[in-house]
Amino acid sequence: MTAHVANPSVNAAISNIHPEVLKKYYGCGFCTPDILEGKTVLDLGCGSGRDVYIASQLVGPKGKVIGVDMTAEQLDTAREYQPYHAEKFGYDNVEFHLGLIEKLDEIDSLEDGSVDIIISNCVINLCPDKEAVLRSCHRLLKEGGELYFSDVYSNRRVPQSLREDEVLWGECLSGALYWNDFHNLGKKCDFKDPRLVEDAPITVNNREVQEMIAKTGNGDLEFFSATYRLMKLDCLEPFCEDYGQAVIYKGTIPRAESGWALDDHHYMETGKVFPVCGNTWNMLKETRFEEHFDFVGDFSNHYGIFDGCGTTIPYKSAGMNADSASAGGGCC
Repeated sequence: MTAHVANPSVNAAISNIHPEVLKKYYGCGFCTPDILEGKTVLDLGCGSGRDVYIASQLVGPKGKVIGVDMTAEQLDTAREYQPYHAEKFGYDNVEFHLGLIEKLDEIDSLEDGSVDIIISNCVINLCPDKEAVLRSCHRLLKEGGELYFSDVYSNRRVPQSLREDEVLWGECLSGALYWNDFHNLGKKCDFKDPRLVEDAPITVNNREVQEMIAKTGNGDLEFFSATYRLMKLDCLEPFCEDYGQAVIYKGTIPRAESGWALDDHHYMETGKVFPVCGNTWNMLKETRFEEHFDFVGDFSNHYGIFDGCGTTIPYKSAGMNADSASAGGGCC
């Protein structure tokens, strides 16, 4: 899975976590956005609690972290070492719940509009009802909050025969969503403008899986690990529209003094005027990022679709393992 390179604060946080919790961690990296202090974070598929206890330190004593997992044994480990971490951190701001992430409505303590950020790492692709997961996430998020997660995607729809294959399931590939189906599903669940943060090709090293994919006539089927951010903002439009706006990044987000990236095609250098579409403007203006930017313009004049807003496969890594050239992404 893709995940940001651990920054010093994350590395320090990991060093504070009990070895038994780390030993039972089966995830792939740590997937979280910037600016978590004082926020309420929900971790879907939290397992033994490693990421919950990392986030616990990043949100601080005024924040809160909630972990949900379907495996009782994993949660037993997470809860067993909760007092240890409370003593280590100097506060206890975590809670754990047993449940399916496609049935979050069955967890009574999870209230609508109560969560700032939802994180997840290679879990949603394993759920048969992905729409239920996304709808619950939208319901639980505060306005301006976001779902920030890494998962597995494909360049085309995975045939039913492969989706039902146990070996492919064990490789976390059979549940991969075709990228455009995911974008459409996100929009259907009111996440109007899904943003790709980073991606990487997934190399299938299992010979049995390689042969199975080839024999079924799906040799051009490709898989990607990708991190997305889906923001809950009612003001977003279906496409990126041009209002002649721009932003100027102040260089004030921790560990991003020279520049900061909202997604894979919006890296903003400190102090430089950066033209943006209306959606990007709102993603920065109507969220926790506002104080870190100056804003130029308004919505009084419309100049059409924002240049470069396309619908081709967005993954920069597409085609890296093939003979064809990679297809570039657009604004959306």
